[in-house]
Amino acid sequence: MLNAAKILNSREEQTIQVNWNGFIGSAPEGKSKGSFEAKPYLTNIDDEISKLREINLPEINSFEDFRTVERLSKDLGSVARIALEFAIIQSKTYKLFDGRKLPRPLGNVIGGGLHRENSTLEFQEFLVIDSKSRSFVKAAENNMNFYNFIGEKLGAKLDNFDGGRTDEGAWSPYMNNEDVLDLLSKYSKKFGLRIGIDMAASSFFRNNLYTYKDKELTKDEQIDYVNSLIKKYDLYYVEDPLHENDFLGFSHINKRALVVGDDLTVTNMTRLKQALQLSSVNAFIVKPNQCGSLVEVREIADYAKGLGVVPIISHRSGETMDTSISHLAVGLEIPIIKCGIFGKEREVKIKELINIEKEISSK
Repeated sequence: MLNAAKILNSREEQTIQVNWNGFIGSAPEGKSKGSFEAKPYLTNIDDEISKLREINLPEINSFEDFRTVERLSKDLGSVARIALEFAIIQSKTYKLFDGRKLPRPLGNVIGGGLHRENSTLEFQEFLVIDSKSRSFVKAAENNMNFYNFIGEKLGAKLDNFDGGRTDEGAWSPYMNNEDVLDLLSKYSKKFGLRIGIDMAASSFFRNNLYTYKDKELTKDEQIDYVNSLIKKYDLYYVEDPLHENDFLGFSHINKRALVVGDDLTVTNMTRLKQALQLSSVNAFIVKPNQCGSLVEVREIADYAKGLGVVPIISHRSGETMDTSISHLAVGLEIPIIKCGIFGKEREVKIKELINIEKEISSK
């Protein structure tokens, strides 16, 4: 039995939830979107809910059965299809897959950009990843401890810090980008963490210039600036440092860091291949609702890993309580999961991975 309904995501926006034989799947949606993402709705949310209810799903016994699911849902946008496929994932969990390796959690501690109104930070996320812990649970605890520690430091350091957070649960102080990097760099090593940034550079690219509050940079100046940040702060991770169509510019970003495409690659095989041909990236974001197909998600993740390129499965800013990306991370053996640190929609994904780790280790 299949049913579908509207629910609200973490940004209080409407999305779709699917109930298939008592198993619930729901689709997230992003605030910061690449221009080349699949359409969320081919018609409108009410029409697509009606179409979902008319689908007669076959029995699902293997991942290959998703090809039939996608043929039956070809008239739906990415939100409806992913909600449906996530319900199927919940019914089978990661037993549909062969993988058993846990990812490392990448979490945003401080944020700004489009994720908080009137932010003083152009960069969208300031991130940490555990480089030492051997278990997922220890790495997740380490991220949370650092998140709480930085919150205390911000409260002590800034008279104007109001405890504000972004729509992904990251602290959002009134600072500039480099002051944040100075703060994280000062303390991260004590926690065994490395730091990274999601610049989401398309969001402040205007009239062919990267427009900061105190400067405007040309493409070449932006490349030099990003490379100087990688060197100064020993950045592990740099996501979308340039505009979403600047494949060639990405190729000049120092690959001592993971140089990550999101708006550049949008979980799209054609765009990923173009990026790899030009040496634009050595890592990329996987967001199932960017393409609206778990078949494509598996194909692109396997293709990248075969070439030594790092796939990173990711949440969206408008999240739900769905935990399917946790199961996909394990089942497809995706080495990093970017799912935030704080907030019920983020923490439920981390808790699910802790439960999976316990189940795997008990066998």
